Amino acid sequence: MSSTAKYPISALPLPPISSLLTQKLTPDIHTPSVAKFREAQKLNPSIQRRARLLSPECHFSHVSPFPVSFPYDIKPPEDENPNDTDKGEFIERWLAERESTEPQPPPAQYPDAPLRKHYGKNRDQPLDLIGLSETGLMDCVPHLDVGDAFTLIGAPTLSDEFGDDGDGVESEREDVRASRKDLVDILSGHAMLMSDDFAPWSMRYSGHQFGSWAGQLGDGRAISVVVTPHPNGSDVYELQLKGGGRTPFSRSADGLAVLRSSIREYLCSEAMQALHIPTTRALSLISLPALPVAREKMETASIVTRVAPSFIRIGNFEALNGPTNMFFFGGGQQKSDYEALRILGEYVAKDVLKLELKEGEAWGEKLVLEVAERNAKMVAGWQAYGFMHGVINTDNVSILGLTIDYGPYAFMDVFDSFHICNHSDESGRYAYKYQPNMIVYALRALLNALAPVIGAEKTMYDGQAVPTNWTKDIASEQIESWSEKGKELRTEVERVVQQTCSTEYGRLLRNRLGFKKQDSKDQTVFFQPLLDMMESHKLDFHITFRNLVDFDPTWDMKGTEIDHYITRLLSATPDASSLKKEDAAEQWKNWLKIYAERIDAEISEGLWGDAEKAKEERQEKIRLVNPRFVLRQWVLEEVIQRVERDTNSGKRVLAKVMHMACNPYEAWGAEGDERAEAELEKEEREERRFCGIGEKKMLGFQCSCSS
Repeated sequence: MSSTAKYPISALPLPPISSLLTQKLTPDIHTPSVAKFREAQKLNPSIQRRARLLSPECHFSHVSPFPVSFPYDIKPPEDENPNDTDKGEFIERWLAERESTEPQPPPAQYPDAPLRKHYGKNRDQPLDLIGLSETGLMDCVPHLDVGDAFTLIGAPTLSDEFGDDGDGVESEREDVRASRKDLVDILSGHAMLMSDDFAPWSMRYSGHQFGSWAGQLGDGRAISVVVTPHPNGSDVYELQLKGGGRTPFSRSADGLAVLRSSIREYLCSEAMQALHIPTTRALSLISLPALPVAREKMETASIVTRVAPSFIRIGNFEALNGPTNMFFFGGGQQKSDYEALRILGEYVAKDVLKLELKEGEAWGEKLVLEVAERNAKMVAGWQAYGFMHGVINTDNVSILGLTIDYGPYAFMDVFDSFHICNHSDESGRYAYKYQPNMIVYALRALLNALAPVIGAEKTMYDGQAVPTNWTKDIASEQIESWSEKGKELRTEVERVVQQTCSTEYGRLLRNRLGFKKQDSKDQTVFFQPLLDMMESHKLDFHITFRNLVDFDPTWDMKGTEIDHYITRLLSATPDASSLKKEDAAEQWKNWLKIYAERIDAEISEGLWGDAEKAKEERQEKIRLVNPRFVLRQWVLEEVIQRVERDTNSGKRVLAKVMHMACNPYEAWGAEGDERAEAELEKEEREERRFCGIGEKKMLGFQCSCSS
């Protein structure tokens, strides 16, 4: 990373213009080019903010970040006669005066920067950078110069956030401060990057929500503001603001995000990456303290910047060939556009998924099966690490198989296979146990959308890709016939998901238990009995796995060491009074006996190398896959409260929790140290508390979809 050239955000290199999503896909007919978008910013900017259905052939709409309270507080000037003022014209003028249309010169050291920063004339609100992800920065945009941002946030801490020694301090160098200001301006939506060929955008998609068709949804508060190639030469990352203001897809909402939900997404995106579960990433968190947002109560706004190679989801395909053409209150759905479906599919297959396709080769079936395999691996990671998404609607399922749209998620506390983390999910549709089924449901929706393409490629085009205007002059009966043929792939899709998920889940659980070899009986002999004991004894999911790190297979199963160890295992419950300890201890002893036999067998077979070092090597390996720190609901709630109470001190707590979430396997809180609690350092005591179950009242805490 040290040898990588650094650029302020307004000077980041762009990929070749011809490769950009905005060049490959079809824009909104109201802003069909960057030039027309610029014109709209000045003459009729409301077109970006007005909730509407896009024309059926369109994939996205250009839109500028505009984090402002909605409904807009627009009042005619006192010196104008209301009767002489055209309200529509005045609204357009009011919005235009706040649009980011004023170009700024490029950074002095980068006169040839591909983009220019644009400000609005009447946009002035406090911006507070309260979070910057070191791992997100290093992994995705290591060439981004953030100036003194980390220093300004202050020293991470749980116990001394008000201490003067750790306060953030601005750099004395003007260029360093300028890079940080550049970052905050762009990632807060205060300014916008643009050129003759590039402008920000939001995507159109539709979807099924809680199993019901919802029609057009789209990026109602997400705006992609820049795309940049990674210095490795192979990856390209898109930076997207969540909470950047209204777009054409906002419907009746304000396009904003509150601090509470933004903290949750910011932390969990990087926590999931540390657990090696595919995910979108987080880069920054910026508070807009003077911008009120109405939810269940009045809160303040913030913007989280998330990063991914692409944010395209299954819903993008459903938007172009949904199950109905029905219109309903609060939304609607355009008629199918098969040419737009082909354009999107070819772009995703070749540029996003990078499928190995020969010239002119059919892509429909390969695309669906690739997306199925990716999402199966993702949900296996969810199940293996007790993560619950909460809202697996089809518009929240990534084409790349990334965990996306962090809302009312939760990590498992006391193991409950039927746990529901979203209190809006009254039927338990998205309960932990059913998550793999819901991924299958989403993949069926993708298959249904692409079925006519797949059917046509198999029959009409004999294994070749459908051509341009492939349904022109084709009868609807023929398209339906192709669709039915394409849907025959459903059994194969479900087989791929089941097999991939089972294989990946088994691999992850074997890693967590410290097994080297695969055995077809592992699920019935080890995995399920372990989970059953956790559930029946009301044991904490993560602490139980972490405790297994210290199990010694050489212990005498009738000795005191094993009894002490089982007592420790059973202490990982918030409900010790209801535990039948003798029965529970007997069950654990039986399971640990066969567990020890399996470990001994693998060591004897030389699977862990030198027998004398095998114990240490195995222990270290499973320590690095069983987290000590987990982003529990109570931890999130405490962090949120501390940041909401005071961002200056709270941002330091946030930084420490982010550091722990990104390094979850470390021995936080002097793990294993036998000293009395009072003898530990203050920070160690707080770390230990943050690694605990928390108060009983917070166990199973449910969030809502509101954010």
